[in-house]
Amino acid sequence: MQEDRAAKIIRLQNQLEGLRTNFESQWREVNDYVDPAPNYFQGNTPTPGQKVGDKVFDDTATEACDRFVAAIDSTLTPRSQRWHRLSINNQKLKDSQITQQYLDDVTDIMFGVRYDPRANFASQCSELYRSLGKYGTCCLFIDDDLGVGIRYKSIPLAQIYFSENAVGRIDTVYRKFEYTARQAADAFGEDELPDIIRKKIKTEPETKYWFIHAVYPNDEHNGKIGSFKYTSCYVCIEGKKIVSEGGYRTFPYAVSRYKTEIGEIYGRSPAMSVLPTIKMINRMRKTVIQSGEKYANPPMLLPDDAEEFGFSGQPGSINYGLVGSDGRPMAMPLQMGGNLNINLELIQDAQQTINNAFLVNLFQILVEAPQMTATEVEYRQQEKGQMLAPTMGRQQSELFSVMIERELDILSAAGVLPPMPQELIDLGGLIEIEYEAPLNKIMRSSEAISILKALQTAAGLAQFDPNILKMFNMPEAMRIICDIWGVPADVLKSPEELAQMDAAAAQQAQVQQLLQAAPVVAQSAKDMATAQQIATKAGPGQQLGVGL
Repeated sequence: MQEDRAAKIIRLQNQLEGLRTNFESQWREVNDYVDPAPNYFQGNTPTPGQKVGDKVFDDTATEACDRFVAAIDSTLTPRSQRWHRLSINNQKLKDSQITQQYLDDVTDIMFGVRYDPRANFASQCSELYRSLGKYGTCCLFIDDDLGVGIRYKSIPLAQIYFSENAVGRIDTVYRKFEYTARQAADAFGEDELPDIIRKKIKTEPETKYWFIHAVYPNDEHNGKIGSFKYTSCYVCIEGKKIVSEGGYRTFPYAVSRYKTEIGEIYGRSPAMSVLPTIKMINRMRKTVIQSGEKYANPPMLLPDDAEEFGFSGQPGSINYGLVGSDGRPMAMPLQMGGNLNINLELIQDAQQTINNAFLVNLFQILVEAPQMTATEVEYRQQEKGQMLAPTMGRQQSELFSVMIERELDILSAAGVLPPMPQELIDLGGLIEIEYEAPLNKIMRSSEAISILKALQTAAGLAQFDPNILKMFNMPEAMRIICDIWGVPADVLKSPEELAQMDAAAAQQAQVQQLLQAAPVVAQSAKDMATAQQIATKAGPGQQLGVGL
């Protein structure tokens, strides 16, 4: 039974490899021209330390890819700020200070674990974005390292094969990788390995073997607590043996694509979209280099009998017999045709095309007009944010949503999270993710700008009619702006606290009014008492003011 399952996994692995042959041929070319690296595609196993980059004569694509990586890192996952928070789609609980504080506390714990130096998240993000820019597909493995915490690892695309379910969500990942015999024994235990590998552990421990890590939906999952939603199997191809199996409650591989075409599951990258231009600019740059060499060190034209005199082109050399009787030199450089300026103009056009594909110009918001006003900056940011939203939003949906779900599952199982409020439990504990990366803030900034512009206009008109300001619910306007800008919940007072403060202020004002009125009332009472005493002594007639 186990051998049948192992054989089935190996067959599916072979099928998945065959389905992406055309993609791998493109990825190999991208690898040659954009950020050259050893090529592991199409079953190729390069020698460690192998020389790369022989085909590169122009660095435009490499530099554009580097800028692409840095720009996405700063706009999606900046290390200096919280770029997402947890939320709840219930207005009543959104106004609950207890629930909001719980969500903020959980978010703080997640960021603390994620950016722990041992987690390796920050460095792996750069690898993810580079894979996205070069190949259009990236994969992050979120591992529960017992006793240490969460570990993050960017998996090379050459190792990853996957498929989608009926709704287009990736739910099956096969990772094909190599272990030495010693590594395999350390990872799975010597007793679990096939006989052929066990024999090599003592004699040739550095011999490498292929393994497959298959993660796919568990058909027997019934939704009960403790059951695994996904099956996990490690298969040794040599010997067709399952060496380890288990499961996951949440999907451990977060796979994201830059963009996809109809009928394709692997992504297409900026580099792939302009690959012909990248290859062309390298040919043009090579031509320019060759032309420059010819101009700097051109071929020489010599007379037929120059060989008997000898000729040297070395600096300071003396050549006898190569000056005619009329004083003209008999050796002269060959004048080459062509126009280098035209080639350089074509190269500049190609560079612009490559930079546009990698969104370099979109990320440089202030490059063209650094003297813009703050309002102009805001409008340009909105424009760039709208253009970046389709591709960058996909990373948040496919990559980080899967990652955050996995993180919450691991932290909850480890007992690291604080107790969930009862009011949130009553609603099923459904938590949403709100992204607060700079890109999202740019996209939402239009709402805050509209509110601020309306208030600014109202303030000007209030000079003529003060009642205009009564139209605005100032606390609610400020709450919306703070929500857009990602102000932490513990900084703001809840509506209940504001109501209590208003009631206390009203009561204090009433007491103050009574205290201010007390001297007047006391004096009035004293005057009335004095008048009454005088009237009593004067008698009834005088009291009425009537003379006898």
